[in-house]
Amino acid sequence: MLNKEYPLHDMNLVFDMIEKSISKGGTHDKAIEEMNLLMHLYAGLPAEAVEQGMMFIHGRACEIPATSDIIPLHVRLMNLLEYLEKVEYLSEVPQTLSNDEIKKRSDILNSLEEHEKVFGTALLGYQFNSSANAPSEVKEGEEPENGRLLLMNSQAAVFACEDIYKTSMFYEDKLGFKAAHLDDEAMPHIKLTRDNIAIVLVKAEGAVTKPAREFGIKYDMYIYCSEPFLLHNEVAGNNIKIVEDLPEAQAAKKQNTNRQFVFEDVDGRHICVSQYLE
Repeated sequence: MLNKEYPLHDMNLVFDMIEKSISKGGTHDKAIEEMNLLMHLYAGLPAEAVEQGMMFIHGRACEIPATSDIIPLHVRLMNLLEYLEKVEYLSEVPQTLSNDEIKKRSDILNSLEEHEKVFGTALLGYQFNSSANAPSEVKEGEEPENGRLLLMNSQAAVFACEDIYKTSMFYEDKLGFKAAHLDDEAMPHIKLTRDNIAIVLVKAEGAVTKPAREFGIKYDMYIYCSEPFLLHNEVAGNNIKIVEDLPEAQAAKKQNTNRQFVFEDVDGRHICVSQYLE
């Protein structure tokens, strides 16, 4: 529940108030990131949807259809507003405090962490990128990396298999992947994950395991690795077929390609492990 007075129909003024409150200090480091995410999402909404947010602020959430897809957005806005009101309340310390007042302030202080948990996390499929390493100069025709919304957060290769369980056991036992069996989705599959790699195994019919090299494509998948030597030792130690061996570091300097090796999986796919160079 909010205690401050907010504009009736102007979301821009609400975000002005949020910005001023954050600028006073005392908030979590990601509070500004949360504000930017919400501000960008509201900026892309039609007027009717923005007005729903104003209805939330003024205690009229019950008038909004429960089927609205953007209710999570309004809830996040309320979370930020309630958080900032609490921070402002705690910043004003009276000269004398009763026991009840001390307890109230303690309870409010302990509740801040619950508000902060969602700051900067994905919302409605979007995540706000505030990377400090983003380039400062932006070339003509390009969008700045720093502070843009990311709708695409991750990806997974899809392997069509005759026997997804056999393929899954290979990647689990030989390469240390973890498997999640997802039979309740529109396309039943097994999702394999390790580090930043994800592979989706799906059951298919016909000549589904024909390797890409039969179509003139050398590899079925690339894995970029900071130090391929370590992964090469792991692969070789698990008796996985090495198709192209890893060259010595000095010899690799004379090659036109990155330092890499290629192994063959249980279905005959050739997986290239290439050294990741920043």
